[in-house]
Amino acid sequence: MEKSFRGRTLAVIRDFSVEEQLFLYQKTKELKQKWLAKESLEEFQIKDPVNIYIVFVEPSTRTKESFINAAKFHRNARVNIFDAEHSSFNKNESYVDTFCMLTSYGDYSIFITRTRLEGVPRLLERKVGEFAQRHGIEKPAFINGGDGRHEHPTQELLDEFTFLEHNNFDNSHIRIALIGDLLHGRTIHSKVDGLRVFRNVEVDLIAPEEIQMPEHYVQRMIENGFEVRKYCSIDEYLASENVAKIWYFTRLQLERMGEDILEKEHILRKAVTFRKDMLDKIPEGTKFYHPLPRPKVNSEIPTFLDNLPLNGWETQARNGFWVRIVLLSMLGGAITMECDDVESNEQQQEDEYEFIIPAPITHGSKGVEKEGKRGIKPIENGTVIDHIAKGKMPEEIFATIVKIRKILKLYDCDSADGIFKSADGNFKGYISLPNRYLTKKEIKKLAAIAPNVTVNIIKDSTVKEKYRIKLPPRIYNFDEIRCKNENCITHPKNGENVGASFVRVGDKLVCEYCETPHDYSEIWTI
Repeated sequence: MEKSFRGRTLAVIRDFSVEEQLFLYQKTKELKQKWLAKESLEEFQIKDPVNIYIVFVEPSTRTKESFINAAKFHRNARVNIFDAEHSSFNKNESYVDTFCMLTSYGDYSIFITRTRLEGVPRLLERKVGEFAQRHGIEKPAFINGGDGRHEHPTQELLDEFTFLEHNNFDNSHIRIALIGDLLHGRTIHSKVDGLRVFRNVEVDLIAPEEIQMPEHYVQRMIENGFEVRKYCSIDEYLASENVAKIWYFTRLQLERMGEDILEKEHILRKAVTFRKDMLDKIPEGTKFYHPLPRPKVNSEIPTFLDNLPLNGWETQARNGFWVRIVLLSMLGGAITMECDDVESNEQQQEDEYEFIIPAPITHGSKGVEKEGKRGIKPIENGTVIDHIAKGKMPEEIFATIVKIRKILKLYDCDSADGIFKSADGNFKGYISLPNRYLTKKEIKKLAAIAPNVTVNIIKDSTVKEKYRIKLPPRIYNFDEIRCKNENCITHPKNGENVGASFVRVGDKLVCEYCETPHDYSEIWTI
């Protein structure tokens, strides 16, 4: 069975499965070999007419020019280089409106975007896809050429192809040192999932604490089965006498740093800059890589390395052209992939309310089970929310009760609340709501405000239904939630009128657009 990639979006590297990435790398290998041997390349060219839009709102040279030339390789493609400086973006037109308009100018389009805001490609995939469906237009494809400090998946594709080439296309094992600004480097963040194309992965993270890899990315690496080590500087790393043969440098992204970090620039730069006196400590066969550009002053990999065998970044940069040709070939329908099941990569949809778990009813004849002599006064009909913030200090429990009341607007009925110590010695809170039943939407909100509470439904002085409420798998369509990342496309300061949306990953809620992790208490504006 043949799988087509038309209409697919590459917003983050894991939008392509490991098998799909390996397929892309194999096709890139074939293209590069034929290109260098001056053989026919017709099989890689898009056959049907397609509009390829290159929309770079954030400045770029290598990624942009690489994509322009890769797009022009496809003779049936109309290449449109969108001038963002003189576009309607400067008239406060939304991203969605602009791309809907561009989508209507042809039967099929591929968009390559680069933006300072994070999560834009995912937004466009959803909203412009809905527009296309409404008007009977083929769903466009979107490629993320970098969104803020979030991800840069096409750079990751060319990096992984280069690493595989370095390993003679053996993907059984890789050990790699990631060096430099690991906090802001989106090419580094893409490696959290991109390195999964190797079956066994060891990662050495080399950076001062101020610009070290964000902890949630480190945890994802560990969850992916990577062996992770941390070092504060190259000197400390070399002193370990057990170093990788693949070094990946990234520049200090001063434009994304706050004043507190910029004050330490000299110290940070020294920790991640290679020096001549380090040469004799490098294992034979080592290669240095870099996504480029290098700073022309105080570069992490100084120019004295250019003519040494350590130089791998020039081949790496050239590989970007071939990788992007193949990516466009796939999204343009020229290359299809044989597979057993075309639906194998689609996630199974979860039950929207699987987090509401029925619980056994014990001694339910008097409204709720009593807690000693200070039991909650039974109610005849209504709802009792129990076990609020159990185990927390009374101040936090009280604050949670207030938050529940504010968000669910539980101040328009005769009700009661309180804090008491349960039989196991832990404090917990409750809210008693006579003649008031929560809707499913309210219960979903409650689960995101205070997971692990118990909801008792009482009728005729008897508990008829009892539920344990866990953290929902997805939280969206609520006016009171917000992503804390101010660079996220959903943040109100960016004026795009995009509602926040979160998915549950472990015990965290992750923004569906920029992937910033949140504690459940952090998403609420109240």
